[in-house]
Amino acid sequence: MNQQTPEELSEQLLTQMQKWWGYPEFRSLQKASMLRVMRDQDSLTVLPTGGGKSLCYQVPAVARPGLAIVVSPLISLMKDQVDALCSLGISAGCINSSQSYEEKREVTQRIRSGQLRLLYISPERLVQSRTLEFLCGCNVSFVAVDEAHCISQWGHQFRPEYRQLSALRDHLPGVSVHGYTATATEQVRADIVSQLGLRDAEILVGPFDRPNLLYRVERRTDALTQIRDVLARHRNESGIIYCISRKNVESFSEKLNALGHRTRPYHAGLSDDQRMRTQEEFAEERIPIIVATVAFGMGIDKSNVRFVIHAGMPGSLENYQQESGRAGRDGLAAECTLLYSPGDAETWRFLTQDPEHPEVSEAAERSLRSMQRYCTGMRCRHAQLVEHFGQDSEHVNCQSCDICLRELEEVDDAEVLARKILSGVYRQGQRFGVAYTAQVLRGSGAKRILENGHQRLSTWGLLKNDSETQVKHWIEQLLSQKFLRQTGEYRCLELTQEGWTLLKQGGDVTLVRERRQEAAESHATKQWEGIDRELFNELRGLRTRLATQKNVPPYVIFSDATLRAVARERPVTPEQLRGITGIGEKKLEQFGAALLYEVDRWNRKLRHD
Repeated sequence: MNQQTPEELSEQLLTQMQKWWGYPEFRSLQKASMLRVMRDQDSLTVLPTGGGKSLCYQVPAVARPGLAIVVSPLISLMKDQVDALCSLGISAGCINSSQSYEEKREVTQRIRSGQLRLLYISPERLVQSRTLEFLCGCNVSFVAVDEAHCISQWGHQFRPEYRQLSALRDHLPGVSVHGYTATATEQVRADIVSQLGLRDAEILVGPFDRPNLLYRVERRTDALTQIRDVLARHRNESGIIYCISRKNVESFSEKLNALGHRTRPYHAGLSDDQRMRTQEEFAEERIPIIVATVAFGMGIDKSNVRFVIHAGMPGSLENYQQESGRAGRDGLAAECTLLYSPGDAETWRFLTQDPEHPEVSEAAERSLRSMQRYCTGMRCRHAQLVEHFGQDSEHVNCQSCDICLRELEEVDDAEVLARKILSGVYRQGQRFGVAYTAQVLRGSGAKRILENGHQRLSTWGLLKNDSETQVKHWIEQLLSQKFLRQTGEYRCLELTQEGWTLLKQGGDVTLVRERRQEAAESHATKQWEGIDRELFNELRGLRTRLATQKNVPPYVIFSDATLRAVARERPVTPEQLRGITGIGEKKLEQFGAALLYEVDRWNRKLRHD
């Protein structure tokens, strides 16, 4: 174990982080996580996407001698991280199935000579006996298991091959092992520790809240129009549109392209070459928008995704937190819009049925109900997500979701409206579902309603002036606030105890109408204060040219956050440039002159104008 004091180790880590990455200070839990690595003590670190999780093992890898092994599930993720590290001047490499024999041999030689500091490798290849035997003589400093939730059967992206990683203990008994993930409930965290065989591990869980993300939820009515509304707010910016099915991926991509947008489809039905080419085009900003199934994204390290749209409801809040979290990884404002329909839940029930493993189906059903409550809930979206992962919310008004921004119009007399709906459910004998109840309340003369004699109920036609979609939405809101519940195979509506109290005595309830037509002022606007957007666009052009020269994605050169800081500060000397977050010594040496020239050219242009 390292004999240095925590203060000495912290200073050493911070020096390396400032030198190579240009970051002046640790973010939440980073120091504690890094110290566990430096002191050879097992750990599990849970930080949200964009929380600086990768630095928790990358910084110790350059701060201590030896070879750090990073277990990574996807080739694209390995390539992104290796490219980024090499651009900083850090010796990193990977071994995977896409490489030629010569490329693998070159990496092996660098390991033998002690030149390599980080080796990225898949779990399947790592646990091969010859790989483990080779690494036993390579001065391995520690093992980092990225996307560690993949090892848990309770996780949302279970990968059976991750289970084999327990063999590491037999072959590398004195080496510490560390898990890292962005999404893990308490149950998943316990499973990770058990399956990896972590010893006396400290579990470090950072705040799940992503305050830079603006969450919106809309009931899906005209998906193409709703998607185009979001795209109009993010012209010339990168984004991801998620769909449940391959058919919808292809359909939305074709329709958006016909309307002048530049998109590419991505799903498991495409060839490996097609998927790889699409990811490269997106990373290199040749294509701004990807329309994809959930097969896309885990291997993407792109920091400047400005919006994520879900054209259908995800199957769980874990999935949603992971997928929406791909927006705004650079800490700048980004928008996450979810379009849902009650039919999405039935689609997921069909997809997750597993008669041979009923416990898996039951877990999927619980996850699905949590997701439905999020979609129809009337509480702060940030608070709902944070509390799902077992943390207390600090938000009274986050000013970063549709609920807190009051983009939904509250019904003036919600109590009266709610009692009408609850009375309708009661008078129907609590034996019918959402759609039927909405039809009765609207005064439908459908054959089934007439056969049941429900046109004679006092509640028949009480809401005839409202659309069926709107009435269904109100019923869903009462479900989310636990005044109603659904029971049995046919999901029949039934009053809860809270519902009976509201019906008989009245009480507090909130109901809202469909989204107001006027768009709320984007919370992203305030992040542009003091920034010359035209200069920012010029700097983006410079970044693209530099990325082409280096044959790496533009975000590897500089993040949007760094370019915005340059456009705000307009530095004129290398020393001023060094003070900007994201510009370490290597990037200052490589790109500093080009940045200063671009800023100087812009300043001269302004003076001339």
